[in-house]
Amino acid sequence: MPVHISPPRTVLGTHKVTTEEIAQDIRARHASHPRLGAFMRVVGNCGVQTRNFTRPLHSPTVAGDADVHTRTQAAFDDALDLAERAALSALETAGLTAADVDAVVTSHATGYSVPNLDAHLIHRLGLRPTVRRIALTTMACAGGVHALVKAADLVLLRPHEKVLVVAAEVLSTAYNHRADTIEAMIYKALFADAAGAAVVSSTPLASGLAVADSLEYTLPGSLDRYRGRLDAHGMHFDSTKQAPRAPAESMPALTEWLDGRPVDFAVIHPGSLKMISDTADTLGLGPAHTVHSTETLAEDGNIGGVSALRVLERTHLSPPPPGAPGAMVAYGPGFTTAALYGHWHA
Repeated sequence: MPVHISPPRTVLGTHKVTTEEIAQDIRARHASHPRLGAFMRVVGNCGVQTRNFTRPLHSPTVAGDADVHTRTQAAFDDALDLAERAALSALETAGLTAADVDAVVTSHATGYSVPNLDAHLIHRLGLRPTVRRIALTTMACAGGVHALVKAADLVLLRPHEKVLVVAAEVLSTAYNHRADTIEAMIYKALFADAAGAAVVSSTPLASGLAVADSLEYTLPGSLDRYRGRLDAHGMHFDSTKQAPRAPAESMPALTEWLDGRPVDFAVIHPGSLKMISDTADTLGLGPAHTVHSTETLAEDGNIGGVSALRVLERTHLSPPPPGAPGAMVAYGPGFTTAALYGHWHA
């Protein structure tokens, strides 16, 4: 039995920031750094032209010097606001109200809060108090697809129920001038803020991706490739020199899972241009099939677990033919791969 994903709805931060503005900020704050030239090269080559933050670039919790408590509280507050707006939009698109939701699966990794996004949304959206909930709090960039996988599992267990999936990240909280490595500069230019939501159900609520199978894979020996780190100054995102190779090292598992099944379209997490192209190559697809991913990266940046939902939302604007087989693939710290396989329902 296929499980259906309603058209996602995403909400971006309200402050658009260009890559040149970020380059100027880095030049001003690190003018005497011996690797400033290298910083400028990686910022210029990241594939992102614009991105949106929830707060202005020069606010205390972005390029300023706010402490860890102020940063993480602001990140969660802003993520919750974005999540509420995305969820309401997704429910409206699916023709549903809060009373129709039987379960909620959330993904959020950039602002510490207990209770987390799931419980807050029950109150914000007016969901029933008996709604079941799953909160994914460390999946990061793979979180949106992981949440869809968990939602599909719930629907397969209770086919009459509808599951709301919400991912929200305020990655601008990691924009921190205390970190002055090459990797930190890449993430300053790469990351952005957004939320996305969709409804998963056993019967189609609209056209979209119908899911028949899923994959969750953790690359052995890869725990330190990508990781979050907290100190007194805020949250940082670190990676090793081996990190960029992790997606390619995970491709054999993706290929084995597909087992020769055809893929005519793909929703690929836009973590980097190379990540997009390597995944497309593995799926047997060319640049024409990755336009929605590359445009998302260029115009919106890497918005963490929301990214795949954003790419799927763009896919609805120029959808594949009815019945076309396709896959949805995302990667995150761990190093993890989350994927869905199915067809386009119209």
